[in-house]
Amino acid sequence: MEHSSLEEHILQLEKRLMSYDFKELDELLAEDFREFGSSGNSYDKKVQLEVAKSKTTTNFIKFTVTDFNIKLLASDVVLATYRTFRHNDSKYALRSSIWKINKGKWQMIFHQGTPTT
Repeated sequence: MEHSSLEEHILQLEKRLMSYDFKELDELLAEDFREFGSSGNSYDKKVQLEVAKSKTTTNFIKFTVTDFNIKLLASDVVLATYRTFRHNDSKYALRSSIWKINKGKWQMIFHQGTPTT
């Protein structure tokens, strides 16, 4: 896959995760997933799936993504970096994710969100 189409693919996967849909999270997060959230808390896949189970349409959060870039770290590992604007509370964050091909599919193995202005 060429760089620009891989970048678009990873961006679409990131956006799918932002929906906090249980099925999407279960499919796209690796079993050993770890997140350091912009809240300062640490999460694993189990915690993220619990959050998705309790989600209602009233707590859906809309994000705008800018400055999206990827860097190929190995043939099957990608680092994605970008900025988000969270519409519900007007907060910005710098974000980074590591994606790895697992059984032929890209899965997120690590994510970090750092608050910024």
